[in-house]
Amino acid sequence: MAAVILMLPRGPEGSDPDAERPIILGFSQLGSESGWRIGNTRSVITAAQRAGVQLMFKNAEQKQENQIDAIRSFIAYQVDVIAFAPIVEDGWDNVLREAQDAGIPVICSDRSVTLEDDSLVTGFVGSDFYQEGVRAGEYLLRKMAGSTGPVRIAEISGTIDSTPMRYRALGFRDTLKGDGRFQIVYSQSGDFLRSKGKEVMEDILGTAAPVDVLYSHNDSMTLGAIEAIENEGLAPGSDMIIISVDGEQGAIDLLKQGNAGRHDHGPGQAAGARGEHRPGHLLGGNGVLRF
Repeated sequence: MAAVILMLPRGPEGSDPDAERPIILGFSQLGSESGWRIGNTRSVITAAQRAGVQLMFKNAEQKQENQIDAIRSFIAYQVDVIAFAPIVEDGWDNVLREAQDAGIPVICSDRSVTLEDDSLVTGFVGSDFYQEGVRAGEYLLRKMAGSTGPVRIAEISGTIDSTPMRYRALGFRDTLKGDGRFQIVYSQSGDFLRSKGKEVMEDILGTAAPVDVLYSHNDSMTLGAIEAIENEGLAPGSDMIIISVDGEQGAIDLLKQGNAGRHDHGPGQAAGARGEHRPGHLLGGNGVLRF
């Protein structure tokens, strides 16, 4: 598990250490699975520096147990605020209760959690994944206007039980339900990884009946899937409609070339900047919006 501590300067010698001590933020990033995630990490580090926040950063390398260990290390260090991007929604109650007992507020970044006691998390900074799924479905409805169907859809979803996986899938399905033309004939997790996106797409092309639409939960998986599609001699965007989510430059370039039909941008840098201003706002007694 990678760890980085950014030590920002305290006040001048002889000043009151409590008055001058910067806020200490412990941040557990879930991993480096995609270009979006790497950009989000850079944004968090840059925003902390700009805000004068001392950042303890740990990369969990896609493992929940590493994130739990990181949070416990932040508690032991007595940081002022803990923020983390949870790899999955469930299984956080015990460690977050430990943080609450220690008097340390916790902010969820990018993804949310499911808890028995919602007070264990102070706030959330991130995207509306449900609306991303809705917009993907709305694009497909517009694209297929006038078509009698059937429209066969393959879905490459994100990490099982993660917030974006659950809500990007739900928003998409809720938008298309009631329209009998649309059939999701294949759905499998690609874990938000480019390599797995390619593997899943190879499986789709090798074992499933022909599909008309690929709905991929992030750009890294989409880029891997497009490799597999092109290796089969098919043209993404014409032989198969491609719908993707995130904001990686590679996928944006494909959109410009006509290889992807719908691309929804996830606000990675903005989320990082908003998140790193929250600790001071919180400790100043202002609270954080819960939604």
